[in-house]
Amino acid sequence: MAEKDRFADQWATVDQVADALKRLEEDAGALYETAILGQLKKMRAKDPAAFARLRAQVKDTKVLSMGEFDRLTACVDDDAEPANASIFEEVEPWPEPVDGADLLDDVTHALARHVIADKETLRAAALWAAFTWLVDVVQVAPIANITAPEKRCGKSILLTALGKLANRPLQVSNIAPAALYRSIELWAPTLLIDEVDAFLAAHEDARGILNAGFTRDSAIVIRCVGDDHMPTAFNVWGAKALCGIGKIADTLADRSVPLRLRRRTAGENVESLRHSDPALWESLRSRLARFALDSAEAIGKARPSPIPGLNDRANDAWEPLLAIADQAGDHWPKSARNAAIALHGLEGESPSIGAELLADVKAVFEAKSASKVFSADLLEALVADEEAPWATWNRGKPMSPRQLSAKLAEFGIKSKQVRIGVDSGRKGYEKADFVEAWHRYLPAAPPCKSSTHLQPSNGAASSNSKRSTARDPVDDKKSLKAPCVEACRDVDHSDPSSTRGSGNTGNSGYLSTGSPSASVTPSQVRNHGASSDFQSVTPTTSVTDKKSLKTPTGADCDGVTDKTPPPRKKEVERPEPVWDENDAEEL
Repeated sequence: MAEKDRFADQWATVDQVADALKRLEEDAGALYETAILGQLKKMRAKDPAAFARLRAQVKDTKVLSMGEFDRLTACVDDDAEPANASIFEEVEPWPEPVDGADLLDDVTHALARHVIADKETLRAAALWAAFTWLVDVVQVAPIANITAPEKRCGKSILLTALGKLANRPLQVSNIAPAALYRSIELWAPTLLIDEVDAFLAAHEDARGILNAGFTRDSAIVIRCVGDDHMPTAFNVWGAKALCGIGKIADTLADRSVPLRLRRRTAGENVESLRHSDPALWESLRSRLARFALDSAEAIGKARPSPIPGLNDRANDAWEPLLAIADQAGDHWPKSARNAAIALHGLEGESPSIGAELLADVKAVFEAKSASKVFSADLLEALVADEEAPWATWNRGKPMSPRQLSAKLAEFGIKSKQVRIGVDSGRKGYEKADFVEAWHRYLPAAPPCKSSTHLQPSNGAASSNSKRSTARDPVDDKKSLKAPCVEACRDVDHSDPSSTRGSGNTGNSGYLSTGSPSASVTPSQVRNHGASSDFQSVTPTTSVTDKKSLKTPTGADCDGVTDKTPPPRKKEVERPEPVWDENDAEEL
């Protein structure tokens, strides 16, 4: 009798589902009624063959989204563990409140035992590790970009060490884009991707997914799912760390905190991470969990002031890290800001090709002190620069006038009919049309530069003065202002061949304001750090004793002692660090 009742119930279920299927074209919700859904779930769990036949019939009606149908009829086992239970270790918060500054110091020192890096890099890594425990209360998720110029610098070691500190770490060496956004949606992990240079080369579309997770508001990607290709939203918000050699894509680098490592020398020793004490990492994780638990509300409400001199995106990336540092207290508010300045200042900002063109056009105008220039003459000056890309822009051939016009048009700059002297009726550009673009897209020139004299004869730039960057603490900057002026003036220009003549206006294609018209390439002006009055430098003073350029403290033109003269390159404005007298101690 019991067996007969069981089959009766089964046939009743089939009849109810079949009846709902018949009404589907008239009533789209027929199969989604609570009783019917319960029966469909039981059918899917106990009779997969019958469910497959029913699903095919539902698909043929073309009324329902099959992705939605599959989701709603999925079997749910109330006694089953969550899908992520076996992946992530349960972390028990520290039993008592922890001191944030001591915690971050301990994390920094733990990392310093296993990799070779500057203290700013290690402190930024410690702040990022703490951020992974607070990702649910902040609005920006900076990417930790672990990089080094060569292999065997400890990149994977630092990535693994961060995995031992992070909340819900998921370390992978390769992952398909589809698995990437599904994993983030399903598990909300701290994603740690190794060999990212090879990964992104094989999966270019993954870059958009990583970019999208930078801010909470934009952390949604849309993908078509199911047999009916139903557009579905996936949340890709979360902490991410990337590890690889060299540079990553500009859009990713712009959203990252750079963590640069270097290969250790014979005199530098590190401990094996593989043989480190697991209890140490367990203790740090537990303390990080407690710090996040106690500080979540305050950090979520924190609004740190932007760091002067950093671009908007860099300030966005550092916002949660500064909030954590401010909450930790002690030296960390200053140390965090110094780290931001050091890491992003050292990195500078590689100009885009458009910004490079603007800089070279500016150099041409300044080299001739011209207010107008014909398009042909501007292009001739640009392609004459062997260091710039314009001579080989067009598949190994020089940039064409049309290409120049199109590139400048991106900045709202268009050529027009210009008159220069008696020559008129030709297309050209006016300097005034570039001024706004120069202000918006080019970095401001540093206040004190070496007075390198231009060598128009061979394109070589020479200077006997040092160039420096503000990296070391300076106690009394006021005392360095006067020596700066004198040092900038008294530069050795004893080479008589570099003396410039008075010039002429001629028919050179420029409207000159009285400065020399010798041929000068944009790279010479860039290396010189030219400004509108650079022609005023004349080789009249010779300094044979370079020590006289130094202040009593050993500082040179910009008031900072250079340990090693940096290579000549484009100047990038660097903000001045907020130096702390205790910040100089070694880790």
